[in-house]
Amino acid sequence: MNKEQIIEWYKKNKPAIKETVETTVFVITMVILIRFFVCELRWIPSGSMKPTLIEGDRIVVERFTRFYSAPKRGDIMVFYPPFEKISNSPVKVFTRLLGLFCKDVAYIKRVVGVPGDKVQIKEDKNGKYTVYINDKPLDEPYIMSPYDFTPCSETVNCGPFTIPKGKYFMMGDNRGSSFDGRFWGLLPQDRFVGRAVVIFWPLNRLRILNSK
Repeated sequence: MNKEQIIEWYKKNKPAIKETVETTVFVITMVILIRFFVCELRWIPSGSMKPTLIEGDRIVVERFTRFYSAPKRGDIMVFYPPFEKISNSPVKVFTRLLGLFCKDVAYIKRVVGVPGDKVQIKEDKNGKYTVYINDKPLDEPYIMSPYDFTPCSETVNCGPFTIPKGKYFMMGDNRGSSFDGRFWGLLPQDRFVGRAVVIFWPLNRLRILNSK
């Protein structure tokens, strides 16, 4: 097509082109607003949250409560780990909000310790591990097993430590196979993405995710 033909084609199809552009902009805007203010969909790539979440689960992550409420103990949260660098360049922020072409690594773990808590993990003579919060054993019916834990060591921090303001202690429910706060420390509150609330796929695992 020569220049005149292109101009003629554009004039002929201008209403359709305008409508397509407006629709595309509207859809992208709505996706960004929904992902930022309401919810987003995620899938589970590993077994670190077994038995609560297993590989291949699709979940809904709500994002609106973060505007008025801090995470609570027991909440299952999606977050960017503190050792991963998150770029705030316009392009990176746009892809993150759109959910396409985004390579930021997000984790999903459970909130075990909140600001002000004293945390310690102890092993008894039978090899059972228990998390203590403020010197009281934490009831955790959701974990894989109290006996299947990564042993405490110089590289696995079992405390005791006190969580400062604005930080959280995160752990996977599969305590023997979870790269969590025991290894990389406390999570700043501004790293949270949202709270996992529902498994929606596969259908045989459809359920609401509770704190306990």
